[in-house]
Amino acid sequence: MTKTYDSIMRGLQEVEAYLQGAREGYVVHHIEVPTPDVKAIRASTGLSQAEFARSIGVKKATLLNWEQERRVPDGPARVLLALIAKEPGIVQRVLSA
Repeated sequence: MTKTYDSIMRGLQEVEAYLQGAREGYVVHHIEVPTPDVKAIRASTGLSQAEFARSIGVKKATLLNWEQERRVPDGPARVLLALIAKEPGIVQRVLSA
């Protein structure tokens, strides 16, 4: 067989073993991401609410709910906000053409 076939088969065998309960050798990393201060994070970027919402791919209404603490960002949004808190220009720098 080809190297590609062998690699795919090895991967499928690992998935099958994992699903059957074989967990040794698998490491899950848990990272605590603090609750972001969305208003302060946006302010650090110098962007308006509309500009900031557009830059991170959320509706302005969502951003307003976060800033007014009616809702709390979670999942990928929370991670993205943590990155922006550490480096305010990261989105523009990384995604600029």
